[in-house]
Amino acid sequence: MMYCQVFLFIRICHFVLLMQKGAGESIGGMKFSPTDPTKVFLASGDGTLTLKSFEGLPDMVLSRVQNCGHDHHNVCLWYCCVDVSASRRCLMTGDNMGQVLLMGIDGQEIFSKRLHKAKVTHGEFNPRCDWLLATASVDHTVKLWDLRNIKDKTSYLHEMLHDKAVNSAYFNPVDCSKLLTTDQYDQIRVYSSADWSTPQRVIQHPHRQFQHLTPVKATWHPMYDLIVAGRYPDERVCPGTLRTIDIYDANTGQVACQLLDPNAPGIISVNKFSPMGDVLGSGMGLNILVWTREEMFTNDKRRKELQQGGQLGRARGRGRSQHGRRTGEAGRGEDEDDIGKLKKKLASLGDSSQTKTTAASSRAGNINTKSQRGKNK
Repeated sequence: MMYCQVFLFIRICHFVLLMQKGAGESIGGMKFSPTDPTKVFLASGDGTLTLKSFEGLPDMVLSRVQNCGHDHHNVCLWYCCVDVSASRRCLMTGDNMGQVLLMGIDGQEIFSKRLHKAKVTHGEFNPRCDWLLATASVDHTVKLWDLRNIKDKTSYLHEMLHDKAVNSAYFNPVDCSKLLTTDQYDQIRVYSSADWSTPQRVIQHPHRQFQHLTPVKATWHPMYDLIVAGRYPDERVCPGTLRTIDIYDANTGQVACQLLDPNAPGIISVNKFSPMGDVLGSGMGLNILVWTREEMFTNDKRRKELQQGGQLGRARGRGRSQHGRRTGEAGRGEDEDDIGKLKKKLASLGDSSQTKTTAASSRAGNINTKSQRGKNK
């Protein structure tokens, strides 16, 4: 997440702003303090793990990476993720070189070793079995660790090899017996505690990674075994050009629902259900989309109409090409015209829907503009 501010939304149109150090500083992860809901643990691209307050109290730096000693910059290492175990009163974080750090919520170091060969992208404590820790890395592995017997990189309980670098590994909230992983190309995997060595389900889903894209991380529904992930279309993986939000049944691997907002044409990397599961929050650039349960059903119906219309447009384009009335390029032009008309129709319908697009971009833009003017002066 390459933002220079952190927004905490208390309720619609009311938020608290935590200022960071400027454009380009990444935020690897955020977790609320289990002992004080007005504070948040922040893993930052400046190489610090910090406890920040939303009430204006001074920051508390819990850990700082070793200084690299270079003259042209001062950070070769940085923290990429953070998680908190309330029952163990313990924090974990990982850096871009594979180091995993465990500490108490007071900042007292418990364990620090290089457990992966490369960047640790994600780490999570199992909520029901608090001694079980999952870590994911760009070294193509996800590893499970027993905190009671963790010594070095060889002391893992299970190692799950992937074809590509891995963005995340989440335990399912229903019973914490499944693990959901997302790689950096086209696989979403579901592992089960019955057999951690083999994925129970592999879902082909286009979400290829590039440098300036917030990593796509598939997440769970809190009440059911449903998976949500944003789509970055790729014809090499599966057909379709719409940048939808896809909801899958984890048990069958089938699509349960797809969401599309015509006013938000970008890649929606961040998707998270509310604790009750009746609202979905989606992040794209500096925009936030909020979907209610009713809007999800209505939008899925409209998305199907759009896809059906696009298929009809392609059929007409191919028919005209076969009769010599259009070349291949013209056929594609007809297809684009048909889809364009359908998108306009969907946009007009979307204006009357209740999908809320929170305009954080305008406020953030003003802050960034002022900051830039100050720099220019």
